[in-house]
Amino acid sequence: MRFRLHIVLIFLVLLSSCSEYGKLLKSTDFDLKKAKAKEYFDEGQYVKTTELLTQILPKYRATDESEELNWMNCQAYFGMKDYFMAGSYYKSFVDQFPFGKHTEEANYMAALCDYNISAAPELDQENTKNAIEGFNLFLNKFPNSPKADDCRKMINDLQDKLVEKSYLNAKLYYDMKQYKAAIVALSNSLKEFANTKYREKMMYLKLNSLFLYAEFSLPIKQKERYQTTLDDYYSFMEEFPKSTYSKDVSGIFQKTNKFLKAGIPDSGIK
Repeated sequence: MRFRLHIVLIFLVLLSSCSEYGKLLKSTDFDLKKAKAKEYFDEGQYVKTTELLTQILPKYRATDESEELNWMNCQAYFGMKDYFMAGSYYKSFVDQFPFGKHTEEANYMAALCDYNISAAPELDQENTKNAIEGFNLFLNKFPNSPKADDCRKMINDLQDKLVEKSYLNAKLYYDMKQYKAAIVALSNSLKEFANTKYREKMMYLKLNSLFLYAEFSLPIKQKERYQTTLDDYYSFMEEFPKSTYSKDVSGIFQKTNKFLKAGIPDSGIK
């Protein structure tokens, strides 16, 4: 009996609370709405905060309170982990208050939102690129910020994601035996991201693509393409003399060197 009474009391409290909030939304008392929005924000009730702020922000647009209310709105969306909306509001905040006291943090948070919604490497990387651009913009504006090192670390993480995306695209060409396309994709990626942690793997894949491209070429094209493979082999070994791919790389060298020394083209399938 006591349990049922307890449930009924909770239900009545919730019903009363919802009723009060409904009246608040319909109220024309903007000062009350502003006070309650701050109260809800402090309590972590971010949905109610943003609903009230949506109603009152136009009213306070030209006042001294506008900056703090807009900042609260940004922070509330971030608190809800709605990074898409939060990022949009942070960017708008920077445009609206370019010299405000929260402007530096808003620049950082806008980029952080793009970082948080950056997709997995196999998916579209638009937000990844936006985050890199945002962090670089932040570093240009605030080079001495305490957050500068964190920005650089996140930029490196994001660039690795772009490299992995490029690697996956190149690997797809490789798996489809489109070796020429794989070579182009890998070469472009290695040029753009010279210091990537995937460098050894990508250089090996490029070397193997060159070898297979030569092996399956028309006889008239093989000598030139094997020579390119040999040149790339020396570049690989100079950079990675103790590579984890040493066994496979050695096999590529032996077959390539044997062909070039013999000067007799293998039969190609193209």
